Amino acid sequence: MPELRYNILTREWVIIATERAKRPEDFAKKVKEKKVLPAYVKTCPFCPGNEAMTPPATYVVPDTSTWRVRVTPNKFAAVSYEGERKRNIVGIRRAITGVGIHEVIVETPDHSKTTALLSDREVETIIETYLNRFKFASKDARVEQITIFKNHGDAAGTSLEHPHSQMIATPVMTTQLRDRLFNALEHFDEFGECIFCRVLEQEQKEGLRLVLETEHFVAFLPFASLTPFSLLIMPRRHMACFAELNDAEVVDLARNLRCTLAKLYKGLADPDYNYVVRTAPMEYTGVKYYHWYVSIIPRLTKMAGFELGSGMFINTSLPEENASFLRGTQVD
Repeated sequence: MPELRYNILTREWVIIATERAKRPEDFAKKVKEKKVLPAYVKTCPFCPGNEAMTPPATYVVPDTSTWRVRVTPNKFAAVSYEGERKRNIVGIRRAITGVGIHEVIVETPDHSKTTALLSDREVETIIETYLNRFKFASKDARVEQITIFKNHGDAAGTSLEHPHSQMIATPVMTTQLRDRLFNALEHFDEFGECIFCRVLEQEQKEGLRLVLETEHFVAFLPFASLTPFSLLIMPRRHMACFAELNDAEVVDLARNLRCTLAKLYKGLADPDYNYVVRTAPMEYTGVKYYHWYVSIIPRLTKMAGFELGSGMFINTSLPEENASFLRGTQVD
């Protein structure tokens, strides 16, 4: 019989369609075969030597011959760096000027290397760059929310093959983040605990949905995973804001993220995916009720009418089976 599961972090219900459930290996058969990419593409704006194709860099991690990571304003930015934040209220209509920061983080000079194939040190440099840009954007008084994310593959919304991620800093806080902060605060007020720490503790105790444990981070599938193989990478130490990471945790996050993505790459034949750094803004640093994490969402199924109409997802796989499959997928 199908089972409805409740995600206590997001307060969303998910239908686990056990009678329609697919085996974990079945999803690998559905993944479109990726074409082999060269290390350099003459027309790619993110490849070394083609820097003139992008706006001037805002941040660069240099290397002996070129660069290791390069950050540039998005040429087709969703928000504008120039201008003031101004509200416009007319009757019941509300608007605000679209100011903010939209940057592209070019993760490697190698056109062909997805994150799963990078070294731990290379991923560490990417995370250090995320921290640099997060702290930079946090100083902008116009900014209310910062979202760091990666789109990998067509189904995830990528427009360029060269490995890159993005940061968008907006002048408003989204309803989604505001609700999650409120839900976490409400739980803390009632029970005196961080709900994220509680979930992490229970997942470690049960062990059924764990994928990878490293010194400072734990990767697992939530009990009520919205979609097949959707994962969370959560820090063991309580911290509300991404910027609270220390040096040792940066190194360990790089290891955990790279290995987790490598398990998806090997086990599911390099599926398209998104990942998002879900964090409270900088001013929430030190609060006891929220806990930042990385969310990884492989794009193995499509949202259809029921999801759009109800806001409830149907997951045609069992998180426990998917976690076991990924645990058993050996990577370096």
